[in-house]
Amino acid sequence: MTIITTPTDDEVSGTTAEIYASDRDDLGYVAEHTRLMAMNLDAFAAWEDLARAVARPLGLRRYELVTLAAAKGAGSALCRLAHGRRSLSLFEAGQLERIARDHRDAGLTDAEVAMMDFAEKVSRDAAGMTDADGETLRRHGFSDREIVDIALAAAARNYYSRAIAALGASVEEMPGLDPRLAAALTEGL
Repeated sequence: MTIITTPTDDEVSGTTAEIYASDRDDLGYVAEHTRLMAMNLDAFAAWEDLARAVARPLGLRRYELVTLAAAKGAGSALCRLAHGRRSLSLFEAGQLERIARDHRDAGLTDAEVAMMDFAEKVSRDAAGMTDADGETLRRHGFSDREIVDIALAAAARNYYSRAIAALGASVEEMPGLDPRLAAALTEGL
């Protein structure tokens, strides 16, 4: 639980009220991380713009795989659960559980596995990355632009997950995630 006092539903208006309403429509409640990040609307809007700017060229499937891997590397249960839930529109639950437990043995393409390995390493040890990490992606057919977009998506996930962790955002139940999938998504974090 956060030490930050965020506005209640009755205290917000305008853009903040719209942001809260979007969460309520999607989740049935306003997530604590949404309340926290909506305290700075300019930063919230910049985050949304950045996420769209890196997701669009990657495509939703690649973006979500990169996000799941980066969130794992960052140790963010909250981001793993939220993006696991979003990924249910892209993967059937059994495959998503396999991706969560071991993406190398989940029926993904070799390129997708390499992309997830890269994204997880961005989160775990960006300073330790070498040209070989990018060359691995290139060998799997990724263009220079795609490598940049993968790195940006992973780094962006680090920004968000680390900000909400620093602010003490609670890990909340995600509607629509069965307990087995939720456990797989948070295993080892």
